[in-house]
Amino acid sequence: MSIIATKSNRSNLSVWVALFLLLVGTLGAYQVVGLNQALLFLVGGALGMTLYHASFGFTSSWRVFILERRGRGLRAQMIMLALAVLLFFPALGAGELFGNPVKGNVNPVSMSVMIGAFIFGIGMQLGGGCASGTLYTVGGGSARMIVTLIFFCLGSLIATTHLDWWFNLPHLEPISIVSSLGVIPALIVSFVLFAAIALATVFFETKRHGSLEVEPKAQTKGLKRFLVGPWPLIWGGIILTLLNFATLALAGRPWGVTSALAVWAAKTASFAGVDVASWAYWQQPANAKALANSLWFDITSMMNFGIMLGALLAASLAGKFAPNLNIPKRSLIAAVVGGLLLGYGARLAYGCNIGAYFSGIASGSLHGWLWLIFAFIGNALGVKLRPMFFPGERPQPEKLTGC
Repeated sequence: MSIIATKSNRSNLSVWVALFLLLVGTLGAYQVVGLNQALLFLVGGALGMTLYHASFGFTSSWRVFILERRGRGLRAQMIMLALAVLLFFPALGAGELFGNPVKGNVNPVSMSVMIGAFIFGIGMQLGGGCASGTLYTVGGGSARMIVTLIFFCLGSLIATTHLDWWFNLPHLEPISIVSSLGVIPALIVSFVLFAAIALATVFFETKRHGSLEVEPKAQTKGLKRFLVGPWPLIWGGIILTLLNFATLALAGRPWGVTSALAVWAAKTASFAGVDVASWAYWQQPANAKALANSLWFDITSMMNFGIMLGALLAASLAGKFAPNLNIPKRSLIAAVVGGLLLGYGARLAYGCNIGAYFSGIASGSLHGWLWLIFAFIGNALGVKLRPMFFPGERPQPEKLTGC
């Protein structure tokens, strides 16, 4: 009883801490930057709550499919992407949304994307999460994922020391199917590809198990379920898409995560006396501005902070905020190695599972599809390496998590 009471008290306290920090962040962003930045911070908070309550993990969904051929998580991702292109393509085709200019995450189709996505895929399985998964599990109280996040940042910084070399490898210019084909043909092509992937998961799952996995029944309903979870995966995918669309409307570009992690590491290194500003990557106008300015002005950083606080609030409302510092040595090593691979790979690939995969495909960028293919291959290798670090682990398709 005392252990339960301690956990309950800890969660109750963390609810108020999360609400207080969300309030401070919102007011601070409004005072320092303006209304849009405050709204983007709150969108980040909503993303964190959604990721946590829906347990919308990319890493575990792919691992469960690779090992068990259970495709519920992948099908939820395809529904999410289908709704995303339906919302994004018309706005990107017009070049504006609600009277404001918008642009997508459209980047080169290149060897650096292939190699970076592959490296990132391995890191997903060793680190225990993707970019969004790392943030929301940190907010949810995972001490191990704090290690992953620290080395994620370090890996991002290391990549910026010689990123031009990678970007000069053989590549094609950025290709947008929205610009190349037009909005309607681009939608049709995308829907066909999403359906093909979803049908492939159905084929492999029924071949292995004879039937499709059913969503677990929740013990809570109505408003209580909304507050404490868990949410159905489909809910999670739909809400994430709507929030990404809100990001497009407010920021003029889709949701991203990992560029901020490089900024955090670069600012830390600068504070420690490293002349980061002299590096070619940090002399580019946008990167130099991000390095010089306060984090209050960095949209991605503010949204990332919001994600962690939103996840903290969600975990606390669910009574699950209970950090555990007892991390097995092998798991700790995997967090370090995985974090470095995640950070390094994300910079090479122009983003992560959010910026390159979710927002890239939602933007009609071919590099997003290239990222998906090579990140999945990397995940397959990462799954084979996991037993070295997580002995005795068994996949649990009935409860997808972010790690």
